[in-house]
Order: sequence, then structure tokens, then C-alpha cells
Amino acid sequence: MFQDFTATTNPNDGPPRLAALRAEMTAEGLDGFLVPRADVHQGEYVAAHDARLAWLTGFTGSAGFCAALHNMAGVFVDGRYRVQVKSQVADVFTPVDWPETRLGPWLCQHLPEGAKLGLDPWLHTVSEVETLRRDLDARGISLVPVDNLVDRIWDDQPAPPLAPVTVQPVEFAGKSHDEKRRELAQDLRDAGDNAAVITLADSLAWLLNIRGGDIERNPVPHGFAILFDDGRVDLFIAPEKIDGIVDHFGPDVSLHKPASFLSRLTDLAGPIRLDRSSAPLAVEAALGSAGIEISYGNDPCALPKARKTEAEIAGSVEAHLRDGAAVCEFLSWFDDKAKTGITEIDMVRHLEECRRATNALLDLSFDTIAGSGPHGAIMHYRVTEESNRTLTPGDLVVLDSGGQYRDGTTDITRTLPVGAVGAEEKAAFTRVLKGMIAVSRMRWPRGLAGCHIEAIGRLPLWMAGQDFDHGLGHGVGAYLCVHEGPQRLSRVSDVPLEPGMILSNEPGYYREGAFGIRIENLIAVEEAPALPGGDDHRQMLQFRTLTFAPIDRRMIDLSLLDSEERRWIDEYHATCRQHLSPRLANDAAMWLDRATAPL
Repeated sequence: MFQDFTATTNPNDGPPRLAALRAEMTAEGLDGFLVPRADVHQGEYVAAHDARLAWLTGFTGSAGFCAALHNMAGVFVDGRYRVQVKSQVADVFTPVDWPETRLGPWLCQHLPEGAKLGLDPWLHTVSEVETLRRDLDARGISLVPVDNLVDRIWDDQPAPPLAPVTVQPVEFAGKSHDEKRRELAQDLRDAGDNAAVITLADSLAWLLNIRGGDIERNPVPHGFAILFDDGRVDLFIAPEKIDGIVDHFGPDVSLHKPASFLSRLTDLAGPIRLDRSSAPLAVEAALGSAGIEISYGNDPCALPKARKTEAEIAGSVEAHLRDGAAVCEFLSWFDDKAKTGITEIDMVRHLEECRRATNALLDLSFDTIAGSGPHGAIMHYRVTEESNRTLTPGDLVVLDSGGQYRDGTTDITRTLPVGAVGAEEKAAFTRVLKGMIAVSRMRWPRGLAGCHIEAIGRLPLWMAGQDFDHGLGHGVGAYLCVHEGPQRLSRVSDVPLEPGMILSNEPGYYREGAFGIRIENLIAVEEAPALPGGDDHRQMLQFRTLTFAPIDRRMIDLSLLDSEERRWIDEYHATCRQHLSPRLANDAAMWLDRATAPL
């Protein structure tokens, strides 16, 4: 199986590791040291070699950081992880609500004036450090770049990954890497930049039409690149990874070992584009020390990668139909079982078996979340042999899962009942569903960003005095990372939505210690057709639903739906039958007919 169920951290390991870190801080004359959830490429996900935050604290979430001081160690987590962190860290660590509590003011409160705070310059972006310096200057607290102190005390630290790199065929990418490089080079010339530094692993993979396996569940290779304004690329990647595909790169891509990256930076002629939000401080420092002019701007790959080609959209459509059929096979099996004898691990295993039966699954897109009862309130719950729970009557199960296929990346959540559930749970489920439907049906003027429309998916919950502590939706890659930027449906996202962008639409509701609810489809932005009486001069956009699998009708309180919402559900379920029935075994097809009957 792709997924295993061993616990990767133990809270009891935290206190001695923190003590060892503090000893290193004393040796360096430091009053604190920052341990982020980051690697040198600054993506969201990290390899085992780079899981320093989890190793030190026990916290395994995909976002957060630790500020280790001599008398306190704050573990900063956002709303997705506030339940999870309580069970994963020892009491020597103090959970801190972030971003409500910002790191800079917290440090000013807990560090003496003139203190020295250590950080690894490879693990913090330029923008992070700029913000932190502004906060700390008033207290005279200085930032001291040092070699990573966690690496010094991590005796059995895994080796850096060296997974082989594969070629992503043009039939799925939609453009050759020659075309991509030429188009981005024109962007650099138009901006007056001589070159751009690319550090994000998914940007590198997208630009050169390659995929890798250096990060679990995310098919990306570790490496760096310099893209020049004539379309040439210097690629810094371990030679072992690309043995056998060297010819793919062609004469305009020069291959170098990663160790030569910094020295090559100092030979460049500026201006050099650097993305403050993703470039490590060490890259800026190398350019600055050589007196090279820096032009701060966005990663040139970010928006083109987010705007999927027609081939990528077509591949994603097929991947979602294949994946939706696998989910239906699972749901048919689930409904046919005496559910109270099933465990969370049973569910995860069988769902993976259904996806594997497609003979197209290359990996999961993330560890499957199968949170039953109170575990459903842990938004990114990962079942282990220790936490595994047997389903009990009245439970809700949050089942969030996805697959990596050569033609697309999927991510779907369904909330399932175990027998009869209470009226309160059904009402909350229906409010979540109403929010999901509202977003699915939206039309909006071109130019709006996620922050402008995210509230639409929350309104039914807000009207009942309820809400949820995660974004409404994240971007999704095309056989790339299941969390992709810069597109998001979030109150903090100011990136305008554009045709070709794929996002999740996943409102939820969570009651700690009791239950969780989430419903998620993936959607793609597309041009909206004109409507009679509409403004001819306004360009409108809409969402196209990519995910097809039934939404559990037994969980819906029909009295809370209006006629348009009922119509949407019936039409969605009719489309599920149309597209998925031919892909299903007879028993599952019969189940689908029942599960998608009109309301």
C-alpha cells in the first residue's frame, strides 16, 4: 500500500530533543532558534530529511513553526491544526494560535531587549525575514543566520531524497518545455529582467515537463533553476536523478550539480528576478554579497502553471471520472457492510484498493483522512494503529482522499453517516452543502480574487452562528501538488481567478470532541456564456465541476434547501449516473442508481 499506519512521532521524544537544541543555542550564544516546517525549496510539503519541526516537537501538520527560546518553546499553528497539536506535543511546548498571534510581537514579549535569534537562512523566505526584522528592530533583537542547529542533534536524520525523475509527456502537459521557456523568457524581457531564480519544486517540474518522487505524495524533484531572458535554463539537480532522461532537456538546458548553485548565482549579471514569497534568504544574501541587482517579482512559473492548458484540463476531467468511479466502488462496498464492524484503517485500505484497481494510480495525492466521530473534528487527521477507531452508530465519517494519476490530481471529500444521525448534525451538513452549491453555481466579473468570493461558501453557516477555520479552497496541480498556489479561495488571497485554474470547493463544520463535516469537489475556472439582458461589456467567469461522486442524500435536511439547490443536487447526481455508471461493476452501478435518485 502507499499509506501505512505507523505513528511517525511520539510526544515523549520532544523534551530531550528540546533540551539538546537549547544546549546548541547556548553554545552559539543565541537566545532562541526558529524551526519552521520548510525545506530549502520553500514548498508546503517536505521530505523526511527536512521534517525538522515534526522531529523536534512531534507536530506533523503541513504548516507551522516552533520558536524555541530558553524558557519557552511556542509551536505556532493555524486553525486547521489546533485540535491535532494538543495530542502531538509534550507540555514543554506551548501551542500558539497563528496567524492571530504573529511571531514578531510574540518574540518581543518573550525575549529580552538586544537578544539574538538564530535561523537557518535556507529555511526562511525573504518576505518572512523582512516582516520579522521590522517587528524585532524596535526591541533591538537581531537575527543571526547559522547552520541548522536541529541537524546537529538529529543523529538518525534521513538522507536527502534521490528519487528518479520522469518525463511528463506533452500530450498531458499541453506544451513542450521549449515553448514554456520561450514564453517565460519574453516575460522576463518585457520586465527588463536578465534572469529569474526558481526554487519551488513544482515550478521546476512544470517548467521542464518533468516529475519526481522526492516528496511523498507530490510528484516533484528537488532542484534549483536559473531561467534566462533568452529561454536558456541552468538546472541544478543531482545527476543520479536524471540518468536516462538527459536527452529530454536539449541543448538549451545546462545541467549542474546542486552544490554549484550559489557560486553560479554570484556570476550572474542583474537585474535578477527573485520572488520574495518563495526565495530563501540565502539566495538573496548570495546575490547581495556579489553586488548583483535584484528585481523582486513573482515566480515566473506561478501563474502559467496555475492556468492549465486544454490538455491539462482534459486530463483532469478524465482523471476525475476514473477516480469518481473508484470512489463509487468504495461507497457501494461501505453501504453493503455492517458499518459498526469497520475501522478507520479498513476504510483507508479499501479505498486505496479501489483506486489501485483502475491500474492507473501512481500514488495517493495525500494520506487519506478517515476521521470518524470525534476524529472528524481533526481537520487533517491521519489514522495510525494507535488511534484507529471502530465506527459506532450515530458517527459521522469525514473521508477526504485523492489520487495521483499521470493525467491529473484528484481530491474529494464526502461525509458519511453510520446509521441514523442527529438532527443537529443533519442541519450542519445541509448548511455546508448549501455553501458548496452556492460556490459551484457562481458567476462573477473577471478580475475578482478568492478573497472577494470566499464568503459565499460560508454564508449559510454564518447565518446559523457557525464557521470553520480553514480556507474555502486551495489550488490543485495537474499531476503535481494537491495544494498549489497562487490561486486560492481564501480571505487572504488577492490573486485574480483566471480560466484554467483548478481549485477545491470544500466548506466544512467541526465540533471538537464530537464530529466533523466536510464536502469537497474540485472545480475549474472557465469563461461564462452571456445571459439575456446581461452587460455585453462585462466578461464573466464561472466554475466547472470536475469531481463526480454522490453526496449522501440521507444526511440532507430537505427543509433547509430551496428549489434551486434541490435542482442543482438532482442535476449533479444525474450527471454522476451518466458519466460513472458505464465505468462501474454491476453491483456498484445499481448502488449508484439508488444513491443518485432525485430528491
